[in-house]
Amino acid sequence: MTRKLVTFHFDQLGEPRESRPPADRVIEGDIVCRNWDIDSAKDGKVRAGVFESTPGTNRSIKGETWEFCYILSGVAEITEDGHTPITYRAGDCFIMKPGYVGQWRTLETVRKVWVAA
Repeated sequence: MTRKLVTFHFDQLGEPRESRPPADRVIEGDIVCRNWDIDSAKDGKVRAGVFESTPGTNRSIKGETWEFCYILSGVAEITEDGHTPITYRAGDCFIMKPGYVGQWRTLETVRKVWVAA
């Protein structure tokens, strides 16, 4: 029987999927991203996982995705186009709505829990 309760075991995430932002979106740094997919529902339309990014600055474009983020560790400064920067640290959470465009500047390697729909 498939479990209906899914726990995030941060010390047992396994091997991440490693990537880099598209070159045309990198503003500064040699950014390495790691992602651990934890679960998905509703035919993959709702997904959850853990994401990590090393320091650097890149353009962030959400497209049609809605994303909730909870910062586990590190520091990031996020600047939505046309708005002032906001700094997020461990314990902070935020939502990036569809259509969000801005800059994501990782000051200290960031690890976050995310839920996207």
